Amino acid sequence: MQNLIISPEIEQKLARKHGLKRTDIEQCFRNRLRSYLIDTRLEHLTDPLTEWFISENDRGDLIKVVCIFENGLIFIKSAFTPNEIEISIYNTMSVPC
Repeated sequence: MQNLIISPEIEQKLARKHGLKRTDIEQCFRNRLRSYLIDTRLEHLTDPLTEWFISENDRGDLIKVVCIFENGLIFIKSAFTPNEIEISIYNTMSVPC
């Protein structure tokens, strides 16, 4: 995915803290089955808005991907294993693709 942008700082954090690589994120985009959700929490508001989804990588690991879409590019803000509350919200609020 050439339009996927991960800053060196975020890439290091994903590897160090969450054990994730760029390929894991790319796989989640390819394997996504449900819509993106918008993060509307005041402390997380951005312009453009932050969106997120939960999907599996090719190993079957469930990952929450947090990103911003801007000018045809996808900027990754974070990615990590979702907790039960996030999974419940996603399954309730998102719609199938």
